[in-house]
Amino acid sequence: MTTTQIRTERVQQSRLDSVDFSNLPFGKIFSDHMFVSDYRDGEWTDERIIPFGHFTMHPASMVLHYGQAIFEGMKASKHQDGTPLLLRPEEHAKRLNASARRMMMAEYPEDRFVEAISQLVALDKDWIPPAEGSALYLRPYMYATDEFIGVRPSETYRFCIFTAPVGPYYAKPVRLVVEEHYVRAVPGGTGEAKAAGNYGGSLRAVHEANQRGFDQVLWMGGPDKKQIQEVGTMNVFFVIDGEVITPATDGAILRGITRKMFIQILKDKGIPVSERVITIDEVAAASKAGKLEEAFGAGTAAVVSHISELQYGEHLMQLPPVAQRKIGPMLKQYIDGLRVGKVEDTHGWLVRV
Repeated sequence: MTTTQIRTERVQQSRLDSVDFSNLPFGKIFSDHMFVSDYRDGEWTDERIIPFGHFTMHPASMVLHYGQAIFEGMKASKHQDGTPLLLRPEEHAKRLNASARRMMMAEYPEDRFVEAISQLVALDKDWIPPAEGSALYLRPYMYATDEFIGVRPSETYRFCIFTAPVGPYYAKPVRLVVEEHYVRAVPGGTGEAKAAGNYGGSLRAVHEANQRGFDQVLWMGGPDKKQIQEVGTMNVFFVIDGEVITPATDGAILRGITRKMFIQILKDKGIPVSERVITIDEVAAASKAGKLEEAFGAGTAAVVSHISELQYGEHLMQLPPVAQRKIGPMLKQYIDGLRVGKVEDTHGWLVRV
């Protein structure tokens, strides 16, 4: 990778001493610096790292009206020897650009994406939490900046990256309800892109689930709303009678990078894993037969989020205690160990900063 010198303006006074690393609420504490670059006249310009702070925005900025906004979620950790580590940053660069293509936005060069992340993390490496399971969360994102009211793709964009020290995302197993009314995405829509509107459109269903005492929803798709898509904002896996099953990506399901790694890890270990259509009726039947061994969400924030209960109509599926599970805990332990150098990186997934 070619090293590009990015203009850097350091903070005059770090806020690091004010942070309690033993108490890190997710997404509320932000590090000292951020990366910014602006797209104009067909090219990305003025790549810079500056103190974290507010942006000013024109009232007619197109992102506010037509929703051209995409993002990624990543983590930086530290090896046992103190070196900051990134996990598959090039995959996040590729997925950001896939989202950009779907949303008719400018693509950001993948090598410059990785370089920007690397230089930002190197500068704020002391913000990486020391506790295992914690990390420095990285949020690359892009939005339209044309000052114009008219439905067309913007001609200018801003690409930014900020970082935030975080603890574990879900501290305990979650209770889910099958969403039978609202739909997250359909093939041909924007479900495969990490577009901001996908998440805004999901909030009503999650709110109503919370009101009923559930933590999240299990999204359905297909012509009869029976095909399982995702759990909340994560990909989902089921272990049924020794086989690990995850819904096949069909354009409505995010191509999760954690999902991709899990499938590879399972194959490496000789554990049967399938990417295919799986229906909620199949899962319910497995539960009734005593063959539903595990269910968990997979994503950058939580790595693994164990599912304890799944409500489908009048049927409540209760899953075995986490202590009795094998697959989900193994996968989380593998990724967490990889991030600190306790697990050998046999696939070249880690990038040292």
